[in-house]
Amino acid sequence: MTARVLIVDDVPANLKLLDAKLTAEYFGVLKASSGPEALEIAMAQQPDIILLDVMMPGMDGFEVCRRLKAAPQTEHIPVIMVTALDQPKDRIQGLEAGADDFLTKPVNDVALFARVKSLVRLKTVTDELRMREATGQRIGAFVGTSTERMLMAEPGRALVIDDRPNSLKRLTEALSHQHMVTVADTPEDMVQLAATGAYDLLIVSLTLQEFDGLRLCSQLRSAEATRQTPILVIVEEGDTPRLVRALDMGVNDYLLRPVERNELVARCRTQLRRKRYQDYLRDRFQKGLELAVTDSLTGLYNRRYMEGHLATLVEEGAHAGKPVSLLIFDIDYFKAVNDTHGHPAGDAVLKEFAQRIEQNVRGVDLACRLGGEEFVVVMPDTDLSYALMVAERLRQKVAEVPFRIEPMETLNITVSIGIAVTVGPSDTAKALLERADAALYRAKRDGRNRVVAEAA
Repeated sequence: MTARVLIVDDVPANLKLLDAKLTAEYFGVLKASSGPEALEIAMAQQPDIILLDVMMPGMDGFEVCRRLKAAPQTEHIPVIMVTALDQPKDRIQGLEAGADDFLTKPVNDVALFARVKSLVRLKTVTDELRMREATGQRIGAFVGTSTERMLMAEPGRALVIDDRPNSLKRLTEALSHQHMVTVADTPEDMVQLAATGAYDLLIVSLTLQEFDGLRLCSQLRSAEATRQTPILVIVEEGDTPRLVRALDMGVNDYLLRPVERNELVARCRTQLRRKRYQDYLRDRFQKGLELAVTDSLTGLYNRRYMEGHLATLVEEGAHAGKPVSLLIFDIDYFKAVNDTHGHPAGDAVLKEFAQRIEQNVRGVDLACRLGGEEFVVVMPDTDLSYALMVAERLRQKVAEVPFRIEPMETLNITVSIGIAVTVGPSDTAKALLERADAALYRAKRDGRNRVVAEAA
């Protein structure tokens, strides 16, 4: 895995050394010798990860990190602070400033590269989601909004396993002040509980006596339900091989024993923020997709979705030898409704019309608003006789019950319907739609409020 790394240090020798090590591992390297320069490069070049020294004149690393995390353009870039400071309060200060990790010099190269690769993998997921979000905003599927309050508005749900009673007690007590904590008694319990999808963070001791903690992490990471759930492991200080294996398999973060309470809280908060940010982007993307393929007034699928879905059904039906029927509806004299009663009344008619269609077709049928007062129902594996029966039932349901446009005012509405059915393996969605449209034209020409089927 390659990536662009921005290294920030005011000591030229340190920059040169890190540059050589990263280049040897095939990373692209950007360099900055001060805080302001780092902020400028990060904004302009968008590196994949930042290695940031703390002790710099003018603007120290803590302030640089705070500014990076406060800017929407750079808040998603992982930051590793690399410094000679080795006190717990220094690590906590770095984590609270927004750093993803805090490594003390001299840094073990194997651990550093494993951490860099782990964070770059995580960033790749976020980058993809951010790209989808940006695309959604460009096409108007959704608008931007602030996420800060939402990210930590609710307590997190943590699932913990540790077979050291004193350590487990400290973990649960430290986290219970802000989050809901569940303890798994066995690895099997951990896997089963995590599979429910009810947890935001999984905390696993890698020093379990009766089970391989790495294997447990592997099971959690490979399961569909927990593939994206953050995993924080607890490892003995100096156990670099096990830590590197954990990071390679996708573990998100780690704590060294003995666990420092405030560092635990800070690292958990970082993982919860990242998960909620990714969940937020995924949810926004899904909603954006729904908006892109549905009609905002009626809630039915729109023409864009219908055309793609119809083409797929016609092709599949041709291979399977099964007919596809298409019903196209046009509300009679709809322009007069808008002209006489106003557009709000017209919208009320369209929404109720859509509801009546949905109430009278099968779950496998696709109801769409084609545009204006035209609607379509696509019926897979449906012959002409059944399509005619459904169309006539819908015509009657529309004509028999007046449409309510005001609390005390109703309108009598009728609809014209054209039907077409696929006619063999060479038929196409476009031809099917054209034949149904021709049938609709005949229904309107012959007096409206009727169903007409068009043969090939």
